[in-house]
Amino acid sequence: MESESSSSAASVSGSPAQTVTDLSRHMLEQDEDDDLEVFSKDATLTDASSFSASMPMSPASMINQYKLEEQDIKDVFITVDCPESHVTSIETFVTYRVITKTTRSEFDSSEYEVRRRYQDFLWLKGKLEEAHPTLIINPLPEKFVMKGMMERFNDGFIETRRKALQKFVNRIADHPILSFNEDFKVFLTAQAWELVSHKKQGPGLLSRIGETVRAVAASVRGVQNRPEEFTAMNDYVETFGQKMGMLDKIAQRIVKEQKEYLEGMKECGPVYTLWSGSEDQLVEPLKAIAGCIDNCCKVTEEQVAGLSENQVPILHEYVLCAETLKAVLRRRDNIQAEYESKVDALANKKADKENLKEEIGRLEDKVECANNTLKVDWERWKRNMQGDVKSAFVDMADTNMNYYKKRLAIWESFLTSQKTDVHLEKDTDS
Repeated sequence: MESESSSSAASVSGSPAQTVTDLSRHMLEQDEDDDLEVFSKDATLTDASSFSASMPMSPASMINQYKLEEQDIKDVFITVDCPESHVTSIETFVTYRVITKTTRSEFDSSEYEVRRRYQDFLWLKGKLEEAHPTLIINPLPEKFVMKGMMERFNDGFIETRRKALQKFVNRIADHPILSFNEDFKVFLTAQAWELVSHKKQGPGLLSRIGETVRAVAASVRGVQNRPEEFTAMNDYVETFGQKMGMLDKIAQRIVKEQKEYLEGMKECGPVYTLWSGSEDQLVEPLKAIAGCIDNCCKVTEEQVAGLSENQVPILHEYVLCAETLKAVLRRRDNIQAEYESKVDALANKKADKENLKEEIGRLEDKVECANNTLKVDWERWKRNMQGDVKSAFVDMADTNMNYYKKRLAIWESFLTSQKTDVHLEKDTDS
């Protein structure tokens, strides 16, 4: 135990980023019987400049971090399928079947089947953000379709949304903290009327307004001493969002141009067929070209579908994800700003000192917890993002290579057939 204690002390004396990394590693290496080291807090609460990302972590923060760094175990499997359109006198909407299979003991059954509409997914996202303001929750597909894109209730749009909703809930199911949220469990298991009843049990309007007012006040006040690593995160997200936005626009433009090219090819093939009717000497070559164009149309349809289903959705998801990250970082700043305002109030003796000290202690714990959960979740998100984007680019490369190989093979077969015909004609003439 002496060596363990010394390694812990050494990690605390390092840089802020190294401190968190070493502490996490130390915690994961401990046996079940080992005691978690509890650090004492700094008794000085009146100086806002003393706030640092390397503040000692409270036991609650350490537990949160430990949970986040545990190995992921897949024990909840969710499928979103079977969309159904519903038309009422008030609105038209689509519901999706959500099937959950799980081995977790906290569930009363191993399998559930419910129906959910988009608004239910939106409610779930809001509840998760409310309960875990500094965890990164993947974005939902947009509620409304941009002008010029697919109609809201056509099959293509519904299928695209279904895939995005399935990805959304499975990202939550894979998360070591979000997947244990009670509202998530209710979302997966409650029948429609039970979910409606559960929604009504949320905080009242006045409570929500109060939270909003505090958040607005904190954002207006701003953060006096934001740790450098969160400023670096802000800068990264800004650049990431710009790059992803640019790639998203280019990818959508490529798909649009390929669709226009496909329509042109479909009009071109019949022209060669008609032409062959008036050229006795060119009947076979013209019909062969028409057949090649026909085959090229099929191959191009496959390429467009591959780009539309694999590359474009992932790029667009991460455009939305950049906005989600900005919101998470703002919420972290709001928590710190509220803490700093109380410290300033205590320093200026604007309120009862004892009550303020108690509240400052609570807010300090909240800031620590927010910082630690965000830092670990940030690394988790980056790993997932890098894997997704890499996979999308590899799929794009495979799709394009297969596309051009197939097209090349189509036209090579045409050339081979024409060379054979030329040789036969020469043999006949001789």
